[in-house]
Amino acid sequence: MLITLTTDFGIQDGYVGTMKGVMARIAPGVSFVDITHTVPPQDVRSTAYILWTVLPYFSRESVHLVVVDPGVGTMRRPIAAQTGWGMLVGPDNGVFSFVWESTPPELIVELANPEYRLPVVSRTFHGRDVFSPAAAYLARGVSLSEMGPQVVDPIRLTSAKMRVAANRIQGQVLYIDHFGNIITSIGRLLWRGDTLCLQPVLANPEIEEMYFPATAARVSVAGRDIGPIRHTYGEVPVGTPLALVGSEGMLELAVNQRHGAQVLKIMLGDSVDIVLS
Repeated sequence: MLITLTTDFGIQDGYVGTMKGVMARIAPGVSFVDITHTVPPQDVRSTAYILWTVLPYFSRESVHLVVVDPGVGTMRRPIAAQTGWGMLVGPDNGVFSFVWESTPPELIVELANPEYRLPVVSRTFHGRDVFSPAAAYLARGVSLSEMGPQVVDPIRLTSAKMRVAANRIQGQVLYIDHFGNIITSIGRLLWRGDTLCLQPVLANPEIEEMYFPATAARVSVAGRDIGPIRHTYGEVPVGTPLALVGSEGMLELAVNQRHGAQVLKIMLGDSVDIVLS
């Protein structure tokens, strides 16, 4: 059985190792995959995006443990959910929202059964005391329904919507990666020769599939012109801003071989537009 880990704990401290120790003791022989431990601290929305991009590549039998938990110790619920992309374990703070838009949860429960926690639960490290034991017991085959009562009103983030109006496609900055590449909520875009096909994802069902020539598109972010949509970074000189279709099909902004978000002074939530001529 495989358990993945996604946290904002970093790699300097022993928090991740402690959680793995708890899980290995409960479920000997379990395998671990570290998705990332360098999520910006308390950044639930960025975590939601990372999970949406990564989890489709794992088997349905995987257990995905997520601890990005600014509400630890408060009234927020610890939850687990079964989806088509595997079992999810983490805080009820919206972190699974984007996954659920693509693969709706079949069952969500509150992790309330004390049999599947450590004997002593701290107020500040539920990753060790609540989430890790639950993930390990699920990996051992314990039924999700044994973990606690069903949850029917999970917290969901406001969807990263697009708008299409006349000759304009509007979105926002959704995520900034390690390289400074700026991923937007505009997508999914697919190349069809020199034409782009827009197939909406992330809770945009009201927008119909549309086609437009790439040469007719001009991109701007926070009011700054970036230019047309390119195929790859190397189409512009080093240090030059560009727009392109990223690996997940989302419109991406970058600066060739530079940290795009720093150079362009872009922040999460900034507006992004494609204007079609």
